[in-house]
Amino acid sequence: MNKLNDIFFAQTVAEGVTYESVLADVQRYFTENHASTIAGEGDSVRAAELLRELIAQYIIKRKYSVEGLTNEGLTARLYEDMAGYSFLNKWIYMPDVEEVNINAYDDIEVIESSGRSIKIPDKFSSPQQAVDVVRRMLTSCGMVIDDTMPSVIGYLDKNIRISVDKAPIVDADVGVNASIRIVNQQTVTREKLLASGSATEEMLDFLNACIRYGVSVCIAGATGSGKTTIMAWLLSRVPYNRRLITLEEGSREFSLIVKDENGQTLNSVVHLLTRPHENPQMNIDQSFLLERILRKHPDVIGVGEMRSAREALAAAEASRTGHTVVTTIHSNSAAQTYLRMMTLAKTHNAIDDETLMRIMVEAYPIVIFTKQLEDRSRKITEIIEGEDFAGGDLRFRSLYSYEVADNITDEQGQSRVIGRHKKSGNISDTLKKRLLDNGISHRELDQFVKEGN
Repeated sequence: MNKLNDIFFAQTVAEGVTYESVLADVQRYFTENHASTIAGEGDSVRAAELLRELIAQYIIKRKYSVEGLTNEGLTARLYEDMAGYSFLNKWIYMPDVEEVNINAYDDIEVIESSGRSIKIPDKFSSPQQAVDVVRRMLTSCGMVIDDTMPSVIGYLDKNIRISVDKAPIVDADVGVNASIRIVNQQTVTREKLLASGSATEEMLDFLNACIRYGVSVCIAGATGSGKTTIMAWLLSRVPYNRRLITLEEGSREFSLIVKDENGQTLNSVVHLLTRPHENPQMNIDQSFLLERILRKHPDVIGVGEMRSAREALAAAEASRTGHTVVTTIHSNSAAQTYLRMMTLAKTHNAIDDETLMRIMVEAYPIVIFTKQLEDRSRKITEIIEGEDFAGGDLRFRSLYSYEVADNITDEQGQSRVIGRHKKSGNISDTLKKRLLDNGISHRELDQFVKEGN
């Protein structure tokens, strides 16, 4: 009897049958007969199980076979294309992938944590399939994309942000344009930063001392320059007996709670997330949370990114009242970072430019500038100490810098940057006194005031 069943349900590789044609037929059949199952109405877990069972039954009934795929493999792929994230699922959750960019339905690339960008062989079968899959992704996080709202930003998970545009913002034959940013919360270590050439030992020792001894830091750079990586490492250096509170918008990029082998928490960390709401009175933004944070007695405050006027000034004031603040901002150079902070804060604050600049210089004595170079490597290219702003002039010291000697391209078209970090200056007497007053030893301080090389 089993042999008769095997013969009756045996798969046949029909000439001209492709995965795309099978998918089109299965989608048509289920749209006409099982639309509610595809939509996942009712118990979502049971609906998913039922859809997989129905797909498996249908492909057996139709005797479908696709070269290179078993029955189970074909069922799984069809399910992902009809109800899941399609091939995007494997790339989104692949280690070392930090961004998936959909330029068009048939043009997708990923950016690895190393900075390398590669086109992937996977693509959607049509512009409409790209729209359908991305729409499901947004639906899972409570967002809707349609003709009335063709541009949407959502969060698939606590560490995955998605930004999507569809027609009429993009051409209909493109399907969608989307950027899916994944923050793989891997441990950022001193060894990894040194091995990648991001900084020297002395630079990392200096930044560690700033966090340990109460000197606020702003990390500046363009998107993808490594700001978050440096910030994650800095926050991981906060002593266990200091209370650290992080504030992030939409998705969690930091995972800083440390537990021992018995599951006991060793450090004192609180992670907070904003909660946007269409009703302004129920909106919980960064400035709102910053006000609450100051009542929780933090020693160190980590603000994921300076985005608005209110939070820029609120974070600066928190630093000026004795808290150690670490934050990031988009900027095009270390020195220009103070001007960028000032113009951001000025948007909704009736304070003159000079006063705002003095506030920012006082709030963030240290600015780190990160950059992704031509070979896609990420480096701290400069660390400066801001001293004062008066008469329209910014006084600052360049402490460490990265000098590019040459850019080389090999026969395969791969770029390589030749350069080195150097000590470009010493910290001011004011910063020396601040570090000493906050507990640094002369032995530790001496390495930052020696002559450069």
